[in-house]
Amino acid sequence: MDFKSFKIRIILIVLAAFPTVTLFSQNARIKIDTDRTIGQVDKNLFGNFVEHLGRCVYGGIYDPGSPLSDEQGFRKDVMEAVKGLNVSHVRYPGGNFVSNYHWLDGVGPANERVPRMELAWARLEPNTFGTNEFIQFCRKVGTEPYFSVNMGTGTIEEAQRWVEYCNVKDGPYYAELRKKHGFPEPYNIKYWSLGNEMDGFWQMGHLSAEDYSKKAREAAKLMRLTSPGIKLVAAGSSNYRPNADPDEWNSTILHELRDVVDYIALHIYVGNPDNNYYNFMSTPLVCEQRTKIVKGMINKEMAKADRGTREPIYIAWDEYNVWYRARTDESMQGTRALEEPYNLEDALVIAGFLNVFVRNSDVVKMADMAQLVNVIAPIWAEKNGIYKQTIYYPLALFANNIKGTSLDVFVDCGTYDTDEFFIGLGESKTKQAHVPYLDVSATYNNGEVVLCVVNRNKDKAIPTDLLCQKGEFTGAFKVFEINGPDIKSMNNFDKENVKTVTKPDINAKGIKLTYSFPAHSLTMIKGQIK
Repeated sequence: MDFKSFKIRIILIVLAAFPTVTLFSQNARIKIDTDRTIGQVDKNLFGNFVEHLGRCVYGGIYDPGSPLSDEQGFRKDVMEAVKGLNVSHVRYPGGNFVSNYHWLDGVGPANERVPRMELAWARLEPNTFGTNEFIQFCRKVGTEPYFSVNMGTGTIEEAQRWVEYCNVKDGPYYAELRKKHGFPEPYNIKYWSLGNEMDGFWQMGHLSAEDYSKKAREAAKLMRLTSPGIKLVAAGSSNYRPNADPDEWNSTILHELRDVVDYIALHIYVGNPDNNYYNFMSTPLVCEQRTKIVKGMINKEMAKADRGTREPIYIAWDEYNVWYRARTDESMQGTRALEEPYNLEDALVIAGFLNVFVRNSDVVKMADMAQLVNVIAPIWAEKNGIYKQTIYYPLALFANNIKGTSLDVFVDCGTYDTDEFFIGLGESKTKQAHVPYLDVSATYNNGEVVLCVVNRNKDKAIPTDLLCQKGEFTGAFKVFEINGPDIKSMNNFDKENVKTVTKPDINAKGIKLTYSFPAHSLTMIKGQIK
């Protein structure tokens, strides 16, 4: 036996005795093929939400008399931060609030508006901020309004009249009323949701799926006859408690409203009450699983639908966020309700949600983080100023850079399994198997590829080969990173521990780049493929 054969035999004996030993270290791999497309990324993936809740409106976006506000009462520092998020649209006025909100209470001269008991979040609603003030805010920050009508205690006639007030130029009573209030031109609001979380027993005016479908169908009829070009959003599942059947609700809604609506709204909130980092990092995958289930339901119903030239129904994740600290009875009521402080791991979960939306951009065409200011929000405002919470930065990074076509990338990396855990408050337990340490999305637009990578590994960087399957990487690739000293790092008025940092460019040429993604980080890499 020669020496070479002897070495090979020894190596084989070692491998047999220690099967976990590997001869060579191998980098993780991400393969990018511009021919493997998923769908167009809609700008409406980067929306947000304003509800009459806590200090989101009063003391948040609207604070008359503050030295930090403009002449109309809007906080200038808040508006500047909102512009940085490049928010495509903002959902308003709720949320649970809308199911007992009557829009006529919030229009007309301020001194004639009637305060009401606010039953959803246990506070007084002065109604000094309403439809016209919200439209003014949207115009100041350069975003589009998305209204939700009251399908709880409201009537289908009330919904129709709100559309008339907002979208009809002149003639009928409510169009003329808007003009009388000082707003001569119609707002032409495009997006309208038919209620909020109507499957939830907590909702005022809660309905069964069958009763909701009947009411929504008739409301939609009146609203569309008033303004034919509007897009309508059905209230999909929000109740995932053990005794609920969200799939049955969604199936019924899609079947009954398949010829009527343009979107089905889904909601998800996640948390880390057990302080299990790896469980928490996997929670966006539950959102992805639910997306695929509802996509299958949509495909089934679209095969039988009579929609003419209209597009198929899409999914709107019009409420999502991390929310678990401020979920006690005490923290969910009153002036400072739902004020959740966020850390780095929360920001990484938000990045995971955004990756999910991009990866499913063929069917997910709208998403709204809940909410914009103070209430489970990326912006924290007090009397003397604001600071940007950790979750601000992934939102801004995606919204200002992601566009074009989503790519179906191949990812080869290590994985882990989770323990059993709750997704949200009161929801059924779940486990996740083979969760990849690298969570990846990619887009391609006019020669530019943008890669978003969350490294879920808490302790280790992951060296990764980026492989171009068609064409070549060329030129300088920009690198942006969101990270912090540790996973519990937070921001406040005194220190910004978590933010977007620009890293040195990568000079690329050829079909391969190698980059080491740091532990507990979000990295965006963008450059040209030739």
